[in-house]
Amino acid sequence: MKAALTLAASLLTALPAMAQDQMTLVLDWFVNPNHGPIIVAQEQGYFADENLEVEVIAPADPSAPPKMAAAGKADLAISYQPQLHLQVAEGLPLKRVGTLVASPLNCLLVLEDGPIDSMADLKDGKVGFSVAGVEEALLSALLSDAGLSFDDIELINVNWSLSPSLMSGQVDAVIGAYRNFELNQMELEEVEGRCMYIEEMGVPAYDELIYVANPETADMDQIARFLRATERATQYIVNHPQEAWEVFSGTSTELQDELNEMAWADTIPRFALRPSALDHGRYKAFSAFLAEAGLIDAPQAVEDLAMDPAQ
Repeated sequence: MKAALTLAASLLTALPAMAQDQMTLVLDWFVNPNHGPIIVAQEQGYFADENLEVEVIAPADPSAPPKMAAAGKADLAISYQPQLHLQVAEGLPLKRVGTLVASPLNCLLVLEDGPIDSMADLKDGKVGFSVAGVEEALLSALLSDAGLSFDDIELINVNWSLSPSLMSGQVDAVIGAYRNFELNQMELEEVEGRCMYIEEMGVPAYDELIYVANPETADMDQIARFLRATERATQYIVNHPQEAWEVFSGTSTELQDELNEMAWADTIPRFALRPSALDHGRYKAFSAFLAEAGLIDAPQAVEDLAMDPAQ
């Protein structure tokens, strides 16, 4: 009997450990504090606890991640709610399956001591932007709220040089600046900036960063486990912000600077505490906003845009 038990134990020991389910996630850009819950979940072993092995990839082309998810070349991709509406209208097989950053980060950035105190002050002014389409729609709504139109301003494509173009006086304001990055970047340059919050000036609130997947090929069970792990990581970040920063920044020396640490603190309140939860009203309202702006033909049904994989 003892020999049989010993043999059984040795056979169990010889068996390979159960392989974890592999997932590929493509980020929207290089790793930065916006991705905190993903990196913390990885480093703290929360993905492993959900029997997941997640490969996190930074894209060479920031426009590629949604296309990769739609083509089945990635299980998940990080994108933006405004872009999702446009991509679905273009026929890409994508749906929002989770939320990473649950409030707008985009703002209209101006100089604190500059001539722009309100949108009305932009008449005959210059406004810099980087991404055509959605940013122009956002700006159009802001101008309309102030009784202005594009005829009253000069639009300048500043090619991602948002805060430098503002600080140099090339433009009077920029749209597309992130309140957790460009504002801090200006402070470190000892130039005071001020964010004019678009969701307070006629633009519906939206989710800045979302997880998207092809609903026809996605493994919803794996995605639900992924979201449980990132929800756990978000709770850890909120409860232990300094310890979480040390975990996050410890993954790369490039993250260990003052700008990233300032951005980390400003991003924490904006992480989705319930990443799988879907706000139907938010997607319905933004779809109507884009339809009114003429960027999509008609308002879209929420079920064509988003889903909660836990349901």
